[in-house]
Amino acid sequence: MRKLALGLMLLTGTVSAQETILLYGGKVPGMLPAAAAAKENVRTDKTVGLLVSNITQPSLEVFAPEKGNANGTAVIICPGGGYGVLLLGREGRDVARAFVQAGVTAFVLKYRLPSAQLIAEPAQAPLQDAQEAIRIVRSKAADWKLDTTRIGIMGFSAGGHLAATAGTHFKGNAGNVRPDFMLLVNPVISFTDSIGHAGSRRNLLGDAPGNALVESFSNELQVDGRTPPAFLVHAGDDSVVGEQNSIQFYLALRAHKIPASLHIYQKGEHGFLKEPSFDEWFGRCLFWMRQAGWLH
Repeated sequence: MRKLALGLMLLTGTVSAQETILLYGGKVPGMLPAAAAAKENVRTDKTVGLLVSNITQPSLEVFAPEKGNANGTAVIICPGGGYGVLLLGREGRDVARAFVQAGVTAFVLKYRLPSAQLIAEPAQAPLQDAQEAIRIVRSKAADWKLDTTRIGIMGFSAGGHLAATAGTHFKGNAGNVRPDFMLLVNPVISFTDSIGHAGSRRNLLGDAPGNALVESFSNELQVDGRTPPAFLVHAGDDSVVGEQNSIQFYLALRAHKIPASLHIYQKGEHGFLKEPSFDEWFGRCLFWMRQAGWLH
Protein backbone atom coordinates (compact mmCIF):
# COMPACT_ATOMS: atom_id res chain seq x y z
CA MET A 1 0.00 0.00 0.00
CA ARG A 2 2.74 2.47 0.97
CA LYS A 3 4.78 1.83 -2.22
CA LEU A 4 1.71 2.01 -4.42
CA ALA A 5 0.48 5.29 -2.92
CA LEU A 6 3.97 6.80 -3.09
CA GLY A 7 4.16 5.81 -6.74
CA LEU A 8 0.85 7.52 -7.35
CA MET A 9 2.16 10.71 -5.79
CA LEU A 10 5.23 10.68 -8.03
CA LEU A 11 2.98 10.63 -11.07
CA THR A 12 0.72 13.50 -10.01
CA GLY A 13 2.86 16.32 -11.32
CA THR A 14 1.57 15.76 -14.87
CA VAL A 15 -2.11 16.12 -13.92
CA SER A 16 -3.70 19.58 -14.01
CA ALA A 17 -7.22 20.91 -13.85
CA GLN A 18 -9.05 20.37 -17.13
CA GLU A 19 -11.83 22.87 -16.45
CA THR A 20 -12.86 25.59 -14.01
CA ILE A 21 -16.55 26.08 -13.34
CA LEU A 22 -17.97 29.24 -11.75
CA LEU A 23 -20.51 28.03 -9.20
CA TYR A 24 -23.12 30.63 -10.01
CA GLY A 25 -22.27 31.46 -13.59
CA GLY A 26 -20.70 34.77 -12.61
CA LYS A 27 -23.56 36.33 -10.59
CA VAL A 28 -22.92 35.30 -7.00
CA PRO A 29 -25.90 35.56 -4.61
CA GLY A 30 -25.67 37.57 -1.41
CA MET A 31 -22.69 39.72 -2.38
CA LEU A 32 -22.54 43.36 -1.23
CA PRO A 33 -21.66 46.24 -3.60
CA ALA A 34 -18.09 46.37 -2.24
CA ALA A 35 -17.45 42.93 -3.74
CA ALA A 36 -17.48 44.38 -7.26
CA ALA A 37 -14.19 46.17 -6.60
CA ALA A 38 -12.56 43.47 -4.47
CA LYS A 39 -9.54 41.66 -5.87
CA GLU A 40 -8.62 38.09 -5.10
CA ASN A 41 -5.43 37.75 -3.07
CA VAL A 42 -3.06 34.99 -4.23
CA ARG A 43 0.32 34.32 -2.65
CA THR A 44 2.74 31.45 -2.07
CA ASP A 45 4.05 30.31 1.31
CA LYS A 46 7.30 28.32 1.34
CA THR A 47 5.84 25.79 3.79
CA VAL A 48 2.24 25.21 2.65
CA GLY A 49 2.31 26.48 -0.94
CA LEU A 50 -0.46 28.38 -2.72
CA LEU A 51 -2.74 30.53 -0.54
CA VAL A 52 -5.88 32.32 -1.75
CA SER A 53 -8.17 34.78 0.04
CA ASN A 54 -10.64 37.60 -0.68
CA ILE A 55 -12.66 35.26 -2.91
CA THR A 56 -15.70 36.77 -4.63
CA GLN A 57 -16.12 34.23 -7.45
CA PRO A 58 -16.37 30.72 -5.96
CA SER A 59 -15.49 27.96 -8.38
CA LEU A 60 -14.77 24.28 -8.95
CA GLU A 61 -11.58 23.06 -10.58
CA VAL A 62 -12.13 19.73 -12.31
CA PHE A 63 -9.47 17.00 -12.22
CA ALA A 64 -10.64 13.99 -14.22
CA PRO A 65 -8.87 10.67 -14.86
CA GLU A 66 -7.97 9.73 -18.40
CA LYS A 67 -10.70 8.13 -20.45
CA GLY A 68 -11.25 4.56 -19.35
CA ASN A 69 -9.60 5.03 -15.95
CA ALA A 70 -12.47 6.72 -14.09
CA ASN A 71 -14.27 4.49 -11.62
CA GLY A 72 -17.39 6.65 -11.23
CA THR A 73 -16.54 8.09 -7.81
CA ALA A 74 -16.17 11.83 -7.23
CA VAL A 75 -14.71 13.82 -4.33
CA ILE A 76 -15.23 17.55 -3.79
CA ILE A 77 -12.21 18.89 -1.87
CA CYS A 78 -12.51 21.80 0.59
CA PRO A 79 -9.07 23.24 1.45
CA GLY A 80 -8.47 24.46 4.98
CA GLY A 81 -7.16 27.76 6.31
CA GLY A 82 -9.24 28.71 9.33
CA TYR A 83 -11.98 30.36 7.24
CA GLY A 84 -9.46 33.15 6.63
CA VAL A 85 -7.50 31.76 3.67
CA LEU A 86 -7.53 28.65 1.47
CA LEU A 87 -4.51 26.33 1.18
CA LEU A 88 -5.41 25.74 -2.44
CA GLY A 89 -2.26 23.82 -3.37
CA ARG A 90 -1.32 21.47 -0.55
CA GLU A 91 -4.90 20.79 0.57
CA GLY A 92 -6.55 21.13 -2.81
CA ARG A 93 -4.83 20.57 -6.13
CA ASP A 94 -2.14 18.22 -4.81
CA VAL A 95 -4.75 15.91 -3.32
CA ALA A 96 -6.90 16.11 -6.43
CA ARG A 97 -3.98 14.89 -8.54
CA ALA A 98 -3.52 11.90 -6.24
CA PHE A 99 -7.21 11.03 -6.49
CA VAL A 100 -7.00 11.12 -10.29
CA GLN A 101 -4.31 8.44 -10.19
CA ALA A 102 -6.72 6.29 -8.15
CA GLY A 103 -9.45 6.72 -10.79
CA VAL A 104 -11.45 9.25 -8.77
CA THR A 105 -12.73 12.44 -10.39
CA ALA A 106 -11.75 15.27 -8.04
CA PHE A 107 -13.12 18.79 -7.74
CA VAL A 108 -11.26 21.49 -5.82
CA LEU A 109 -13.73 23.93 -4.29
CA LYS A 110 -12.63 27.54 -4.03
CA TYR A 111 -15.29 28.71 -1.62
CA ARG A 112 -16.03 32.18 -0.31
CA LEU A 113 -14.48 33.08 3.02
CA PRO A 114 -16.75 34.93 5.46
CA SER A 115 -16.46 38.72 5.18
CA ALA A 116 -18.96 41.21 6.55
CA GLN A 117 -17.65 43.78 4.05
CA LEU A 118 -18.29 41.59 1.02
CA ILE A 119 -21.12 39.18 1.90
CA ALA A 120 -24.59 39.88 3.32
CA GLU A 121 -24.68 36.65 5.34
CA PRO A 122 -21.00 35.73 5.73
CA ALA A 123 -21.55 32.70 8.01
CA GLN A 124 -23.74 31.00 5.40
CA ALA A 125 -21.58 31.61 2.32
CA PRO A 126 -19.11 28.67 2.62
CA LEU A 127 -21.92 26.16 3.16
CA GLN A 128 -23.93 27.68 0.32
CA ASP A 129 -20.93 27.21 -1.97
CA ALA A 130 -20.33 23.62 -0.84
CA GLN A 131 -23.97 22.74 -1.44
CA GLU A 132 -23.95 24.38 -4.85
CA ALA A 133 -20.81 22.40 -5.71
CA ILE A 134 -22.52 19.13 -4.76
CA ARG A 135 -25.58 20.13 -6.77
CA ILE A 136 -23.48 20.90 -9.85
CA VAL A 137 -21.44 17.69 -9.69
CA ARG A 138 -24.54 15.56 -9.22
CA SER A 139 -26.50 17.32 -11.98
CA LYS A 140 -23.61 16.98 -14.47
CA ALA A 141 -22.61 13.47 -13.38
CA ALA A 142 -23.31 12.01 -16.81
CA ASP A 143 -20.81 14.40 -18.42
CA TRP A 144 -18.01 13.05 -16.20
CA LYS A 145 -19.27 9.43 -16.18
CA LEU A 146 -20.00 9.60 -12.44
CA ASP A 147 -22.26 7.49 -10.25
CA THR A 148 -24.68 9.93 -8.58
CA THR A 149 -24.65 7.74 -5.44
CA ARG A 150 -20.85 8.00 -5.03
CA ILE A 151 -20.24 11.73 -4.69
CA GLY A 152 -18.28 12.54 -1.54
CA ILE A 153 -16.84 15.60 0.12
CA MET A 154 -13.41 16.03 1.69
CA GLY A 155 -12.06 18.74 3.96
CA PHE A 156 -8.91 19.73 5.82
CA SER A 157 -9.01 21.63 9.13
CA ALA A 158 -11.62 24.40 8.68
CA GLY A 159 -12.35 22.85 5.29
CA GLY A 160 -13.12 19.71 7.30
CA HIS A 161 -15.62 21.75 9.28
CA LEU A 162 -17.21 22.85 6.02
CA ALA A 163 -17.32 19.27 4.73
CA ALA A 164 -18.85 18.05 8.01
CA THR A 165 -21.35 20.92 7.90
CA ALA A 166 -22.36 19.86 4.38
CA GLY A 167 -22.85 16.35 5.77
CA THR A 168 -25.10 17.49 8.62
CA HIS A 169 -26.97 20.52 7.24
CA PHE A 170 -28.46 19.30 3.96
CA LYS A 171 -32.08 18.85 5.04
CA GLY A 172 -34.61 21.31 3.67
CA ASN A 173 -32.51 22.32 0.67
CA ALA A 174 -33.75 22.19 -2.89
CA GLY A 175 -32.18 19.37 -4.86
CA ASN A 176 -30.01 16.57 -3.52
CA VAL A 177 -27.09 18.27 -1.77
CA ARG A 178 -26.34 15.44 0.68
CA PRO A 179 -22.80 14.11 0.14
CA ASP A 180 -22.64 10.31 -0.02
CA PHE A 181 -19.55 10.16 2.21
CA MET A 182 -17.13 12.45 4.06
CA LEU A 183 -13.33 12.40 4.24
CA LEU A 184 -12.18 14.60 7.14
CA VAL A 185 -8.49 15.36 7.74
CA ASN A 186 -7.61 16.98 11.11
CA PRO A 187 -11.03 18.61 10.91
CA VAL A 188 -12.51 21.39 12.97
CA ILE A 189 -15.80 19.83 14.02
CA SER A 190 -16.93 21.75 17.08
CA PHE A 191 -17.33 25.42 17.98
CA THR A 192 -17.95 24.71 21.65
CA ASP A 193 -15.66 26.28 24.25
CA SER A 194 -14.35 22.91 25.43
CA ILE A 195 -12.94 21.47 22.19
CA GLY A 196 -13.75 23.94 19.42
CA HIS A 197 -11.27 25.93 17.36
CA ALA A 198 -11.66 29.56 18.44
CA GLY A 199 -10.07 31.09 15.34
CA SER A 200 -12.32 29.28 12.87
CA ARG A 201 -15.39 30.07 15.00
CA ARG A 202 -14.51 33.75 15.16
CA ASN A 203 -13.84 33.99 11.43
CA LEU A 204 -17.07 32.23 10.50
CA LEU A 205 -19.51 33.42 13.18
CA GLY A 206 -18.03 36.67 14.44
CA ASP A 207 -16.70 37.77 17.82
CA ALA A 208 -19.80 37.10 19.92
CA PRO A 209 -22.08 34.48 18.32
CA GLY A 210 -25.19 33.38 20.20
CA ASN A 211 -25.41 29.93 21.77
CA ALA A 212 -27.91 28.71 19.17
CA LEU A 213 -25.56 29.61 16.31
CA VAL A 214 -22.56 27.99 18.02
CA GLU A 215 -24.58 24.81 18.62
CA SER A 216 -25.84 24.76 15.04
CA PHE A 217 -22.29 24.85 13.68
CA SER A 218 -20.94 22.33 16.22
CA ASN A 219 -21.36 19.36 13.93
CA GLU A 220 -20.94 16.64 16.56
CA LEU A 221 -24.32 17.88 17.87
CA GLN A 222 -26.00 17.73 14.45
CA VAL A 223 -25.46 14.06 13.56
CA ASP A 224 -28.56 11.97 12.92
CA GLY A 225 -29.52 8.79 11.09
CA ARG A 226 -29.13 10.40 7.65
CA THR A 227 -25.60 11.71 8.18
CA PRO A 228 -23.23 10.17 5.58
CA PRO A 229 -20.47 7.67 6.48
CA ALA A 230 -17.11 9.22 7.29
CA PHE A 231 -13.37 8.64 7.35
CA LEU A 232 -11.54 10.72 9.95
CA VAL A 233 -7.81 11.12 10.51
CA HIS A 234 -6.07 13.27 13.12
CA ALA A 235 -2.85 13.60 15.12
CA GLY A 236 -2.87 13.11 18.87
CA ASP A 237 -0.38 15.95 19.32
CA ASP A 238 -2.36 18.46 17.20
CA SER A 239 -1.97 21.71 19.17
CA VAL A 240 -4.12 23.73 16.74
CA VAL A 241 -7.24 21.59 16.37
CA GLY A 242 -7.49 19.02 19.15
CA GLU A 243 -8.11 15.38 18.26
CA GLN A 244 -11.29 15.47 20.37
CA ASN A 245 -12.94 17.10 17.34
CA SER A 246 -12.56 13.90 15.34
CA ILE A 247 -13.20 11.64 18.34
CA GLN A 248 -16.48 13.29 19.31
CA PHE A 249 -17.73 13.29 15.72
CA TYR A 250 -16.84 9.62 15.39
CA LEU A 251 -18.70 8.80 18.62
CA ALA A 252 -21.74 10.73 17.43
CA LEU A 253 -21.71 8.86 14.13
CA ARG A 254 -21.45 5.47 15.84
CA ALA A 255 -24.21 6.40 18.29
CA HIS A 256 -26.47 6.75 15.25
CA LYS A 257 -25.05 3.57 13.67
CA ILE A 258 -23.38 5.48 10.84
CA PRO A 259 -20.38 3.61 9.33
CA ALA A 260 -17.16 5.43 10.17
CA SER A 261 -13.41 4.96 10.50
CA LEU A 262 -11.14 6.95 12.83
CA HIS A 263 -7.31 7.04 12.75
CA ILE A 264 -5.35 8.93 15.42
CA TYR A 265 -1.60 9.14 14.86
CA GLN A 266 0.56 9.58 17.94
CA LYS A 267 2.49 12.37 16.21
CA GLY A 268 1.84 14.60 13.24
CA GLU A 269 0.78 17.98 14.61
CA HIS A 270 -1.65 20.02 12.54
CA GLY A 271 -1.58 19.42 8.79
CA PHE A 272 0.87 16.48 8.79
CA LEU A 273 3.63 18.76 7.51
CA LYS A 274 6.38 16.30 8.50
CA GLU A 275 4.65 13.05 9.48
CA PRO A 276 2.80 10.87 8.76
CA SER A 277 3.73 10.96 5.09
CA PHE A 278 1.09 11.63 2.47
CA ASP A 279 1.20 8.05 1.19
CA GLU A 280 0.60 6.77 4.75
CA TRP A 281 -2.60 8.65 5.61
CA PHE A 282 -3.90 8.91 2.03
CA GLY A 283 -3.39 5.16 1.61
CA ARG A 284 -5.63 4.60 4.64
CA CYS A 285 -8.19 6.93 3.11
CA LEU A 286 -8.24 4.97 -0.16
CA PHE A 287 -8.42 1.70 1.78
CA TRP A 288 -11.51 2.91 3.64
CA MET A 289 -13.13 4.09 0.41
CA ARG A 290 -12.46 0.71 -1.19
CA GLN A 291 -13.64 -1.24 1.86
CA ALA A 292 -16.81 0.85 2.11
CA GLY A 293 -17.65 0.37 -1.57
CA TRP A 294 -16.91 3.89 -2.79
CA LEU A 295 -14.15 2.61 -5.10
CA HIS A 296 -15.18 -0.14 -7.50
